[in-house]
Amino acid sequence: MTRMTARPSVMAAAAAAPLLLLSWAAGPARAHGAPTDPVSRVYACSPEGGDTGRSAACRAAVAANGAPFTAWDNLRVAGVNGRDRQVIPDGRLCSGNLPAYRGLDLARRDWPATRLTPGAALTMTYASTIAHTGTFRLYLTRPGYDPAKPLAWSDLPERPFAQVTDPPLRDGAYHIAARLPQDRTGRQVLYTVWQNSSTSDTYYSCSDVVFPEKGAGKTEAGPAVSAGPASVVSGQAARDTGPSAPVLAGGAAAVLVLTGGAALTARLRRR
Repeated sequence: MTRMTARPSVMAAAAAAPLLLLSWAAGPARAHGAPTDPVSRVYACSPEGGDTGRSAACRAAVAANGAPFTAWDNLRVAGVNGRDRQVIPDGRLCSGNLPAYRGLDLARRDWPATRLTPGAALTMTYASTIAHTGTFRLYLTRPGYDPAKPLAWSDLPERPFAQVTDPPLRDGAYHIAARLPQDRTGRQVLYTVWQNSSTSDTYYSCSDVVFPEKGAGKTEAGPAVSAGPASVVSGQAARDTGPSAPVLAGGAAAVLVLTGGAALTARLRRR
């Protein structure tokens, strides 16, 4: 299996970013980013995401947008100041209520997802083009969450399960350590809020994740790829084998997702 090389550069994405924002949402273009592990919808469906972008969910998201997610690192809203639940309406959490990202709000069970283990240690890789101060808040949808319905604030606990302020930027990414809740099963959404303190911007992202069903020891998704050297588990649903491994739902071709590795880092450093 060969690694997928990204077509457009991050610089090109950043140059196009202002065209994708409403005037009320645009803020200082100093900090950009999105989770690459667990992979976020915007990154998975971007030209940088490789084969995941050809999944049925990503094709539907791009069609809903009317344009590709070239600016995967620029899903930001200015002036929120911690009032996330007042500013971002239900059903628009994944897009941040930005029309240029509206396809990310589609309620589907086949988004490219990452396999996780309940109660395990998690290190989120959040790719970023420029270091900036701010606080990351990580939420996981409540037990019983239905991925076939639009994501609402009531699907998320009031408090994040992890909160980290000013992590260092290393190799083109922030690495956020957390402990996952013990009681999640099946498909869930890992919702990340990055509130900048050195700009007025807040970034939002949805990462689809899959936990084993109780008593089954299996996920509901199809072929899986490890987060390390490329390997494919085909056939029936893949057994959970570690805390974090990308899953391509709906039988899509497998791809090794770059999560702050050498290729992505090289592109980030050219900014």
